[in-house]
Amino acid sequence: MNTESPIIRPTGLDIARIRADFPILSLPSNGKRLTFLDTAASAQKPRQVIDAESHVYEAEYANIHRGVYDLSQRATVAYDKARTKVRKFINAASDREIVFVRNATEGVNLVAQTWGRRNLRQGDQIILSEMEHHANIVPWQMLREETGLELVVIPITDSGELVWEAYEKAFTSKTRLVAMTQVSNALGTITPMAEIIKVAHSHGVPVLVDGCQAVPHMPVDVQALDADFYVFSSHKLYGPTGVGVLYTKAKILEAMPPYQGGGDMISSVTWAKTTYADIPQRFEAGTPNIAGTIALGAAIDYIESFDRQALMAHEHALLEYATERLQALNSITIYGTAAEKAAVISFAIKGVHPHDVGTILDFEGIAVRAGHHCAQPVMDRFGVPATTRASFGIYNDFDDVDALIRGIGKVQEIFG
Repeated sequence: MNTESPIIRPTGLDIARIRADFPILSLPSNGKRLTFLDTAASAQKPRQVIDAESHVYEAEYANIHRGVYDLSQRATVAYDKARTKVRKFINAASDREIVFVRNATEGVNLVAQTWGRRNLRQGDQIILSEMEHHANIVPWQMLREETGLELVVIPITDSGELVWEAYEKAFTSKTRLVAMTQVSNALGTITPMAEIIKVAHSHGVPVLVDGCQAVPHMPVDVQALDADFYVFSSHKLYGPTGVGVLYTKAKILEAMPPYQGGGDMISSVTWAKTTYADIPQRFEAGTPNIAGTIALGAAIDYIESFDRQALMAHEHALLEYATERLQALNSITIYGTAAEKAAVISFAIKGVHPHDVGTILDFEGIAVRAGHHCAQPVMDRFGVPATTRASFGIYNDFDDVDALIRGIGKVQEIFG
């Protein structure tokens, strides 16, 4: 095994200071320094986010939009400010275009069950890619069972890139929607989303973007992209679980029927008739995750306190360093080698199941994901049941990569 370390590329960020913001990273795992390399599944939380959520419960918690008393008014203001922060963060045109949901998965389901049911019929087509997460597959399959629509799947190359010619040729008079990821969670591939949307719009077809892996790692401007729908989750953006965002152009959202019925999504209710609230409240039935949503705003504040370009450069340097070190090892196959790629590496060690790799690395304090990553069609494409995935965040450093390489060396020693 080649253990020679490539030259480390300094990125100018004080990663030690950033790591100090994340309390969990100071705690050991199996008696070792915690090397957390599963940010693509869910990111760790900085103290600023933890404190923001705690503050709500300790000092200003009450139900929102319903109380005339001080606590309720303060909670409502803080909650509504979070919506404005999200709007600015992704450069939406209006707060009215930001719908809070439980996660990106619910955002996709909301579109499928409201816009989809109203606009899609038997024989209509939705274009997906071979690299989609299950959250951007299963809702459309469920709708297919109900309506008889067709799913058109665009293949990917051996490097994990979209086969562009197949995409351009996929449009027919029956194409009604394109639903694609901006960054693959399993391969790290960054898709040419602006061009994807431009082609779709030239055919009069709207586009839903799964931005879960994009928003934490790169600036996103939904107006510049001209996305019609855009979903992402708080928990991948260093925020709490249980909160997600669905951005939808106002003119589209206004034409969509409600997703769920209940309190806060109504204008008036009688036994004879219910009239619905304006957007976005129309899609936010019941008491929301108030504290979590406010803490999402704190997560956005935290990310925006850094130079986003510097963060991107740091993560890219980690990706390059980890790729070089893995490629120098024997019997390692990396899946996903696109020219444009986020800080995600899926790999396999010859003769070792990924679950065994993950278990041995865990004993070394290294947290990676082993499995199909909620992207079984991607695994099928490459003919493997699973991979080991290392994914990086703003708190990772080159020591984490070195720990991963040492851990893989131990795996190879055990399995000969």
